[in-house]
Amino acid sequence: MSLSNTIGFDDGPFAPAHRGDVDLIGAVFSGLRLEGVLRTRVRRDGTNATDRIIGAIEGSRFREHLQLVLLQGIAVAGFNVVDIHALSRHLGIPVVVVARHEPDPESVRAALLGSVPGGERKWRLVERAGPPRAAGDLWIQCAGCTYTAAATAIGRLAVNGHMPEPLRTAHLIAGGISDLPTRKRV
Repeated sequence: MSLSNTIGFDDGPFAPAHRGDVDLIGAVFSGLRLEGVLRTRVRRDGTNATDRIIGAIEGSRFREHLQLVLLQGIAVAGFNVVDIHALSRHLGIPVVVVARHEPDPESVRAALLGSVPGGERKWRLVERAGPPRAAGDLWIQCAGCTYTAAATAIGRLAVNGHMPEPLRTAHLIAGGISDLPTRKRV
């Protein structure tokens, strides 16, 4: 898989009581150089993340050259779960979910089925993404490519620590435009 044009998405911080839309930032890279930034908004614990990511990419000048989408976690804005297979199919390019720590599927399942609207549908999306697999110090899930290709891409894009540059940059931008401090480290 070519790495010449990649986009990484991460959500911005939000207050625990927040129930509206949350920023979702996409950092577009050509190789290891930042080429542009996309911004969309997704509903906290909603169901629109996949469509909003597609809309942001399709509406951008970067669309025709993109070859890989990276997501920092399969859910954004709380439990707004991304359908990585639909996203990959629609865009015709691979999608790779990256997590810093090994996900705990049983905790996610319990949270989704216990109190999140549409939790059963969201849990099916998490299951369909397949079990996260170790890739160095990270955990990944992928659609539209092999695990080996995804792990290789992650390794090549991680030059300032373990996290790939498009995700690290998206995280920094999302935190920088918010009035709230970021809770997670990249």
